Amino acid sequence: MKILFAPSETKLEGGDGLPITNHTFALYHDSKQQVLHKYAAFLQHADDEKLQKLFGIKQEKEIIKYKSVNIYHDRTMPAILRYTGVAYDYLDYRSLSKESQHFLDDALIIFSNLFGALQASEMIPNYKLKQTQTLDSFKIEKYYKDNTSSILDDYFKDELIVDLRAGFYNKFYTPNKTYITMKFIKNGKVVSHWAKAYRGKVVRELAIQQPQDEEAFSNIVFQNLHIKEILKKGNNKEFVYEIRDT
Repeated sequence: MKILFAPSETKLEGGDGLPITNHTFALYHDSKQQVLHKYAAFLQHADDEKLQKLFGIKQEKEIIKYKSVNIYHDRTMPAILRYTGVAYDYLDYRSLSKESQHFLDDALIIFSNLFGALQASEMIPNYKLKQTQTLDSFKIEKYYKDNTSSILDDYFKDELIVDLRAGFYNKFYTPNKTYITMKFIKNGKVVSHWAKAYRGKVVRELAIQQPQDEEAFSNIVFQNLHIKEILKKGNNKEFVYEIRDT
């Protein structure tokens, strides 16, 4: 099983892991290096206005801090711990059993705006890159989709795929086989902000249950979620859940 997940704008600083190398990454490390070199070069030559857009921040002190990031020399920590925010709070990786943590270390694939597809256990440094931003005319998401989709297709070919990413991350990769997505509805309306919380809860339950096929997945009873319908759109099976308080 592989669970596709989004990153977070907010991240935990620091880390006690070794800096990344040319052999750090499990998935398409050569393509990652191309992007990282462009990112590092951009930080060196971009003016404050461009950096402000790239980081999505205006405070001069914060811009200076993230401009000084050295992707290849800064300390690292596992991606699953680096990212924070609503979804990661509700996932609460640290409180899971060792068995569930080990499962997610391999099964959870986080689609970083900078690093592309990451196994949850992969070590990454802190960085700042606002969603949708480009490195001058270089579109990171397009580069990854054009150059790494076939690699991911092969990597996922024998796996049950549950895609819990926000729609933007289809620009990085869209599965070429049947995959499951989830939609959350309350009072007849699709939830947006709280969808992050439910995605985190779902990942936590998947780490505990560890389903290996669609039947096992469909039999999981998620707390406060009641299956409403299943919609088929091409390769996508969308499980629509109604949120209820009981």
